[in-house]
Amino acid sequence: MILYNVTINIDDESHDEWLEWMLNVHIPKVLDTGLFRSWKMFRVITRFDEETGTTYSVQYMLDNLDKYDMYRTLYAPTLQQETFDKYGERFTAFRTLLEEV
Repeated sequence: MILYNVTINIDDESHDEWLEWMLNVHIPKVLDTGLFRSWKMFRVITRFDEETGTTYSVQYMLDNLDKYDMYRTLYAPTLQQETFDKYGERFTAFRTLLEEV
């Protein structure tokens, strides 16, 4: 199994709107690709003193790397651009791909 993890920090002013949008719009669009078997979302509770905003880990599970490659090629650019168009510099994100051992 492959875990596609997206870690996102969203600023405090946009947080509530962003969270609602993620749960009701963005994540359903990701799942509508039919490539993921499940997902989970976690709020990161470890914080550094100078850290601002709220950080989340959104984890999407896939059966194999072929499905991830299909997502990355066919869907990710559009979905990531939609997020940037809506929230611009109000968030940062990085992505990690993990393999179950």
